[in-house]
Amino acid sequence: MFDIFQNTTRLNQGLFYRKNDANDVRLGETIPNCVYAESEVVILACPQDEGVRRNGGRVGAALAPEAIRRQFYKLTPFGISIKIFDIGDTFIKDSLEETHDLHTQIVEQILRDGKKIIILGGGNDVSFPDGFAMANVFGKDDWSAFNIDAHFDVRADFPRNSGTPYRQLLDGKYLSPENFHEIAYQPQATSPVYFDYLKNLQVNLLGLDEFNILEFQTLIVDKLSDSPASLFWGFDVDAVGASDAPGTSAPSPIGLSAREFCGLAKFAGSLANTKIIEFTEVNPNFDIDNRTAKLVAVAMHNFLSAIKKD
Repeated sequence: MFDIFQNTTRLNQGLFYRKNDANDVRLGETIPNCVYAESEVVILACPQDEGVRRNGGRVGAALAPEAIRRQFYKLTPFGISIKIFDIGDTFIKDSLEETHDLHTQIVEQILRDGKKIIILGGGNDVSFPDGFAMANVFGKDDWSAFNIDAHFDVRADFPRNSGTPYRQLLDGKYLSPENFHEIAYQPQATSPVYFDYLKNLQVNLLGLDEFNILEFQTLIVDKLSDSPASLFWGFDVDAVGASDAPGTSAPSPIGLSAREFCGLAKFAGSLANTKIIEFTEVNPNFDIDNRTAKLVAVAMHNFLSAIKKD
């Protein structure tokens, strides 16, 4: 069996915040007590931004997992009933391609062990190895992907970068177009060429101007009743307006609100078939008062509190 522990780095224990108050316990005091075998959700990070650099973005996302964890472990376990294990970070290899290959193997093994996974990027290019692992474990036609993002991320670039992950999955036949959802894209940030590419494939497209969280939830619940596939949720934080998320690789003055973003994470957690939720493109170099890292931490909490214990 592939050893996930030999291919990941252990977490700096200083990230596990301790308040030392029996009446106000924090996640940094409870999660370290859980062992992998007993966990239901595993946190795994891929702290690299080579794909962002290749795509001409502003680098810094490699620092995101530590920044997010610092905020997450300060939160209380209120409403969270499941056991969580933080395995640490995927080893970063000499090339992005090698890192993706290793990350795929780690994610595959965790999924085969029956765990849900929270992935912390890093660049959005990690959606390719995460999606590839979904296809390998559950079958190419038996999983659905939701890309919550201002951008389509279907660039026809070589080598791969933070803008290519879903193009790789679609062109490689690892993801069926009818099972792919592009959510909250922004027309001024996307190419009409790539819009036509997705439209011709009959991918599900829902722009920011059309997005209504309640209508979206109803639509997805109805759709899943006919096809209960395994689910992947990719949350690129630049989908959120810069007033709520200033520290991203590609900020926008408009976007989803922080409340909508966390609401979508909670919805993802409420669906039993969700296997992976992924947060990418946080850039601590440009954050203000850790606002963006805190947003992802709260979204993670929303996701975890919505998971029903078996």
